[in-house]
Amino acid sequence: MNLKIVPHLLRFRQPAGTSRGVYTTRKVWYILLTSREDPDRWGVGECAPLPDLSCDLTENYESVLTEICRNTAESGQIDREALRPYPSILFALETAFRQYERNSFALWETPFSQGKAGIPINGLIWMGEYREMLKQIEKKMEQGFRCIKLKIGAIDFEKELALLRYIRSHFSSKDIELRVDANGAFSPADALQKLEQLANLDLHSIEQPIRAGQWEEMVQLTACTPLPIALDEELIGCNQLPEKEKLLSWIRPQYIILKPSLHGGISGGEEWIREAEKRQIGWWITSALESNIGLNAIAQWCATFSNPLPQGLGTGGLFTNNIEMPLSIQKDCLWYDPQGTSPSHSLFTSMNRI
Repeated sequence: MNLKIVPHLLRFRQPAGTSRGVYTTRKVWYILLTSREDPDRWGVGECAPLPDLSCDLTENYESVLTEICRNTAESGQIDREALRPYPSILFALETAFRQYERNSFALWETPFSQGKAGIPINGLIWMGEYREMLKQIEKKMEQGFRCIKLKIGAIDFEKELALLRYIRSHFSSKDIELRVDANGAFSPADALQKLEQLANLDLHSIEQPIRAGQWEEMVQLTACTPLPIALDEELIGCNQLPEKEKLLSWIRPQYIILKPSLHGGISGGEEWIREAEKRQIGWWITSALESNIGLNAIAQWCATFSNPLPQGLGTGGLFTNNIEMPLSIQKDCLWYDPQGTSPSHSLFTSMNRI
């Protein structure tokens, strides 16, 4: 087999505000897997590490990626144990191999891949000024979303509470499920007080109320929180099974949120799910600003589970130069059309390669 690396610079339709700054562009690398015997058989996976967040994004990322692809091509298989420290690369290789084996972007045989069922997703409200976020909320409601996730911690907390009160004044928790993501914005000293205020608004959960790495403080919060806590950043860099067991047993969160590019690829994500379910910890899956190649792979994998919670799979429309895939959002569900247009092998071979 041959493995080639294809870099791609994604451009956001509008600046995307996060806790780590504002994104206008996003660099990803596609791993293109081709057969030396059958030119019609191929697979592609996406490496999409996030600056200042991914555990495997270093200054020599491209050289590491090149070496891993060289070794993988020589052996003809994925060394998952060796790739535990490189979740974004592992995820791309797992995706490329899976597509190569299936010879299809429908990576598993499910009602989703057959176009018979959609995956419920949350509508994401980006960080911004009060009026901007209010407009986003109103648009998501008009589109038919029944679960909305707001990133908080960027503006005054009282204004964020006012936004949430606005929603609750028009829609009860039976009509709209609300999730918030603090991205570690609260301090341990005031976190519980803020959680109590948020809990009064009948929210579903809060992601990462305090920054990752403060285990003792997080243990105290998860033990007495009036609002279910979901861990996200806390899982990054926790790649070995004993580390995962220790984190889940020690902190005991109400939920964990899994992003294959950050949390161990597909195999590492399944490991997290098994350990969470052993401890009666809930979970859901979300994307991490990948292009449609990564988004499709995450959605195809997500559809192999029977998890009724809304997933976080709505990032495909963020970019002006995304890779076209047969994915669409209809009301509050992500759908895959098996008869739709998928990217061709020639599209990737025409791009500049490292």
